[in-house]
Amino acid sequence: METAEEVNVSKGADVAAKGEAAIKSEFLTTKDKFHGLLDSESQGSKREKASESDTVDDSKETSLEEPEPKRLKQNFEGRPDGKRLRGQNKSRPHTKPTAYDEKRLCHSIIQNKECPFGAKCFFDHDIVKYMDSKPPDIGETCHIYETFGKCAYGLSCRFAKAHTTPDFKSMEKADLVKVYEGRTMVKNNMSKELQGRLRKRSVSFEKSEKYLKTLSDNKDKGAQQGNAGENQPVSTEVQTSSDKQPAPVKTVGPLTDADVIKLRPCEKKQVDFQDKLYLAPLTTCGNLPFRRVCKRFGADITCGEMAMCTNLLQGHQSEWALLRRHESEDVFGIQVEGSFPDTMTRCAELINNNTEVDFVDINSGCPIDLVYNKGGGCGLMTRTRKFERIVKGMNYVLDVPLTVKIRTGVQEKSNIAHKLIPEMKNWGVSMITLHGRSREQRYTKLADWDYITTCAKLASPIPLFGNGDILSYEDAMKAKETGVSGIMIARGALIKPWIFTEIKESRHWDISSSERLDILKDFSNFGLEHWGSDTRGVERTRTFLLEWLSFLCRYIPVGLLERVPQKINERPPYYMGRNYLETLMASQNVEDWIRISEMLLGPVPKNFEFLPKHKANSYK
Repeated sequence: METAEEVNVSKGADVAAKGEAAIKSEFLTTKDKFHGLLDSESQGSKREKASESDTVDDSKETSLEEPEPKRLKQNFEGRPDGKRLRGQNKSRPHTKPTAYDEKRLCHSIIQNKECPFGAKCFFDHDIVKYMDSKPPDIGETCHIYETFGKCAYGLSCRFAKAHTTPDFKSMEKADLVKVYEGRTMVKNNMSKELQGRLRKRSVSFEKSEKYLKTLSDNKDKGAQQGNAGENQPVSTEVQTSSDKQPAPVKTVGPLTDADVIKLRPCEKKQVDFQDKLYLAPLTTCGNLPFRRVCKRFGADITCGEMAMCTNLLQGHQSEWALLRRHESEDVFGIQVEGSFPDTMTRCAELINNNTEVDFVDINSGCPIDLVYNKGGGCGLMTRTRKFERIVKGMNYVLDVPLTVKIRTGVQEKSNIAHKLIPEMKNWGVSMITLHGRSREQRYTKLADWDYITTCAKLASPIPLFGNGDILSYEDAMKAKETGVSGIMIARGALIKPWIFTEIKESRHWDISSSERLDILKDFSNFGLEHWGSDTRGVERTRTFLLEWLSFLCRYIPVGLLERVPQKINERPPYYMGRNYLETLMASQNVEDWIRISEMLLGPVPKNFEFLPKHKANSYK
């Protein structure tokens, strides 16, 4: 007797379940058949690899007849109900990259230097012993060596044989080394000197202190006016007297205009935001390698992941890593989050003096509880007094444009963005991005583009970018008709990063599975450049690749769709691709994502475990 799922498949795509994408009937299948195909292919490939090995013993040959499927090492015994882990990362397994290294070679040995710690050094100094215990190489060629002429990871590289002599000496390609000599590929790295000053709280914030003193003085004036029964508004602008003569400027050599003339607000660096495609700042997945992939496909504006202003001020290395900028990112911004004028203003001055950016963005649209409950993110939208002080303070200390990202509101049926936008124009904001959902909605309903249209008219002449539910060039064309200055793309870029090419060329791209695998290869190579080609770097790259695959699996090839284009709120049913790789890429099972990662980054370590951040039940 046929199951309900099989009946739907036999009737075709016209009776697709509510919320599912319509796929041609010849490609539809059932869950059991889908996973049966993938499991059979996986076990077959394992048998072929085992048969090619001459060192397999009889016991192993016997076990290969019915190999056990790979399972994640999830431990549910500690939970009283024995259920799988769910929720907002409350019990998400976290394995440090250092856990994958049984022994690590001393960095001084890799650089052919004398170790300053000598016999007290915690790391391994015996090269022969280290090479014997080191995991086998992943591939025969090292991307870093082939691109830059030398690999900084030397013997610890997981592709070390490509650039190591038999006597364990590292090789170099002099011509390539000369090309990249003195060239800074990645900017905005925090120096040890700056980190030390931040931790000692010895960094000077002259502009910020001047602005904050004005706030304090105005607060005192407001209290005095309140005691006197006056109801006059108190200005938050920094007062400057034109009557006072500027102090004499001490110079060596001739006196120039730049020595005595300060930058005025109208003379700040300008960015042309009009008609640009903006890759949204994406937590976890919007890392530097992913942004490089999107730049190749035509993204005009990129922005780093959301950074906490307090962590930046404290010199946290992990937070400063979010500010890094690749040389290919020609229009690049930094997004910061905070809830107080003093920390946000100081953070803006810190960024202004120590990084190379084209604009700074305030995240006043973050919906997560951790941020909202502290008054940040969406919480700023309901605290306009504090929001105004933050915007004006940051604008005062920055030499680059200040932008703001907001939502329609906090409650689902109570939009407030249209009230805030006219005020932001007076605060000095250079651009506004509006996500067409409230905090309570999250992704449960479609973005309200009619409301975005209304807000775009209110924002004029300041640019307003619209954001929400764009997955094809047709969606982008409809969005542009609303009168927005540009489009921000978030989930659409994660599901199909080539969406920027589709929009610019006004076409649907029926991209093949081999082309999609090449994109993943590029990401892996960029990840090895960014995080390293040693075991730690490889596993970190794998982790971020798996996070991205939790979105990529939602893409349905154009050639399989009954109705083009795919909508972002339609979930894909079980279907067979046009080849095995296309079917594998359609799987929403984390074990199949690990298989894809092993094609690019070799086998996972024995103690490897992974639970996706954005898809907590995908391993079931």
